Amino acid sequence: MSHWRVQQWATMARTWWLYDMNHQCPLRSADKIATYLSGKNKPIYYNGSDVGDHVVVINTKHLALFDDEWKMRVYTYDTGYPGGKSEVEAWKVHLKAPTEIVYKAIKSAIVPKDLGRPTLLKRLHLFPEKDVPPEIMKNVSDQIKQIMPVPKRLDEYSQEEVDKFPKLFDWPEDYEVKSGHKYFKRGKR
Repeated sequence: MSHWRVQQWATMARTWWLYDMNHQCPLRSADKIATYLSGKNKPIYYNGSDVGDHVVVINTKHLALFDDEWKMRVYTYDTGYPGGKSEVEAWKVHLKAPTEIVYKAIKSAIVPKDLGRPTLLKRLHLFPEKDVPPEIMKNVSDQIKQIMPVPKRLDEYSQEEVDKFPKLFDWPEDYEVKSGHKYFKRGKR
């Protein structure tokens, strides 16, 4: 078998990508995911061809929205019947279906919005947690880098890192802290 034939198969093959939505904005991540779904990341991309890849998105339940987006972003649903139009805030949509916000963001990010969009969305696999069926995970061969850095929780820092953190001030010895309805002397807890 010739070398160029194998190279051609590798170029035309559909790669399975993994994207972790943990602490990521779905609106900013959607553009990057749509690029992989449509195949715009490949050198062989042409607008009329279908060379896109599969994308597995995990942790859609743990996404992050900027500022007041949870309250201010509204999704509109229309049943087609009179009085069937409703508007729902993002936090309510997310509580009901943890993958819905990510799906809608990616769907609106796919350009051009033509008849090929349903085909591209069939290659999108969304999961609310890290639990992915093994038959899907065995296909994943690469990972898409997250857009925003994920912050570390306070319990993930070592004691050395906490001690190295600069102190802004020292509390006086006789300073009292109110906790609930009790007062504690600083240093006497």
